[in-house]
Amino acid sequence: MSLHKINPTETKAWKKLIEQKHNLSTETLNSLFSKESNRLNYLSIKWDCFDVDFSKNILNEKTFNLLTELAEECKISDSIKMLFDGDKINETEGRSVLHTELRNFKTSNSSIVADREKIKSFSSKIIDGTIKGCTGKKFTDVVNIGIGGSDLGPKMAVEALKFYKNSLNIHFISNVDGDHNEEVLKTLNPETTFFIVVSKTFTTQETLTNANLAKNWIQKKLDTKEIQNHFCAISTNVNAVKDFGIDEEYIFKMYDFVGGRFSMWGSVGLSISISIGYDNFKKFLIGAEKMDIHFKESPIEKNIPICLALIGIWNSNFLGSHTQGIIPYTEYLNLLPSYLQQSMMESNGKNIDRSGKKVNYSTGNIIWGGTGTNTQHAFFQLIHQGDKLIPCDFIGFKKSLHGNKDSHNKLMSNYVGQMQALMKGRSLYEVVSEMKSKNIDEETINKNANFKVFDGNKPTTSILIDQLNPESLGMLISMYEHIVFTKGVIWNIFSFDQWGVELGKVLASKLLTEIKGGEISTHDDSTESHLKKLKNIS
Repeated sequence: MSLHKINPTETKAWKKLIEQKHNLSTETLNSLFSKESNRLNYLSIKWDCFDVDFSKNILNEKTFNLLTELAEECKISDSIKMLFDGDKINETEGRSVLHTELRNFKTSNSSIVADREKIKSFSSKIIDGTIKGCTGKKFTDVVNIGIGGSDLGPKMAVEALKFYKNSLNIHFISNVDGDHNEEVLKTLNPETTFFIVVSKTFTTQETLTNANLAKNWIQKKLDTKEIQNHFCAISTNVNAVKDFGIDEEYIFKMYDFVGGRFSMWGSVGLSISISIGYDNFKKFLIGAEKMDIHFKESPIEKNIPICLALIGIWNSNFLGSHTQGIIPYTEYLNLLPSYLQQSMMESNGKNIDRSGKKVNYSTGNIIWGGTGTNTQHAFFQLIHQGDKLIPCDFIGFKKSLHGNKDSHNKLMSNYVGQMQALMKGRSLYEVVSEMKSKNIDEETINKNANFKVFDGNKPTTSILIDQLNPESLGMLISMYEHIVFTKGVIWNIFSFDQWGVELGKVLASKLLTEIKGGEISTHDDSTESHLKKLKNIS
């Protein structure tokens, strides 16, 4: 079966939501809280170690009920069943979307179970030194070479879980940037460095360029042609991997039914497993599976991913926001916004609906962010007093990992305080009263007061989690994956292809031959000018 092709703007709920937008135009978050004593009952969900509060969004109970009706009219329950049943919902590529199977411990197929056992065994042997370099020394450093989903997910998870890491140091090379690669390699000892090359086709230009640099580095530094002790690969192209010089027993599987940006739950997550040990990697998968079950089985109004997707659609399609801030209040999650940029923007950055027609409504938002409290001293000025509506997800943890209560209390007071400030704002009356209480003269008050006014009424969602650990991180990432899916279903777009990344790569491949010495073809004036400069042609 394929996903339903329902234009959301033609549903009854969508039309009623347009009316709701007008009805709410005179309301503020402050007025909504004063009118609705039950607001937290229907606009928050407590589940497992998650406490999700989306009550600081500009909607009331009628709006929320209409949003759940929109999900029902767009057949979200049918779509979830198709996802987990393995129907070919990636229709433009003729594939199922089954990354959830990689973390399914109840009914996983035998191939995936075997993959997990191989990850477990291999990770353990790298960690304990059973697998050694060609000079017999134990590995101290592991370098993951990949790009896109073969880099962003594992890199984010390794950074997020470094509290749980062992003695191995994990590095990542992705960009086809020789300077960066040299900077990574110059800090490493080739005798004790192991490389993981991740490429589904083993033809990706960036990854193969970087893999060959690493191969040449090992061969030159260790004066050997044999590299098999220092490399493994995660790929479907076994022959190409063997031709590169990697032993077949060091090749891990990838699957057509798993897209790159959803792949770290399987063999692509090998670097995570090596960094934190397989037992913790398994907990990471179990956390994601827990969220899968919640998503699959919970009613719409108490389903965290569905509710957050609906809030996002309300903010985007009815209130006109075009961006979304991701603000984790822990430095461990400093790479989460970058990871979610790919997960969300590559998935839902589409303007063609599932019927092949141009959409006439907004789809994927611009995702950006950073960690609190750093961001409070950076771009929060724009969120508080700028002219743009920027809904933000605030992600916080009740307990710190190292147990510094004083620092954590200060961190979390900022977490709560910023959301309150964004909601309440500060009126001119409050500003003037405060300035008068400080005995500031009338002239200065008249001159400066307006600059200190905060409109407030800025929407935020709080995702408060007990503690950051492998399981809760798995839940969090799985939650965002299902938000992506839900939005794609309602927006009537295909979330699991990425044709938009192809054109630039195709053109770059053709232009490379011209930069390296071939004839310059006919291009627009600007492109020709760039090529001539790069070839030092006047």
